[in-house]
Amino acid sequence: PNQSGTRTGRAHIGGGRPCVRAALYMAAVNAVRADKGFKHEYLALRSAGKPAKVALIAVARKLVVAANAILKSSTRWQKPA
Repeated sequence: PNQSGTRTGRAHIGGGRPCVRAALYMAAVNAVRADKGFKHEYLALRSAGKPAKVALIAVARKLVVAANAILKSSTRWQKPA
C-alpha cells in the first residue's frame, strides 16, 4: 500500500499476477459457501468487523497454506469432521 506522506485512504491490491489472484478469490468464495470450516472462519472475521473482501482474502490465504501443506506431505485433502 502507498502510505507515504499525508495520504490517507483504503489500501488496495496492485501488480502481481491477476489470473492467480482471481482464481484464489473464486476458490475462497466457493470454500466459504461449501466448506463448514472455511465458512466458520469467514463468519468469525465478519462478526469481528472485518470487511467482506478482507475476510475472503484471509480465507484465500488459508487455502494456499493448506494446499502447500498437502503438497509437502503428499497427502490427500481430508474434510474436517
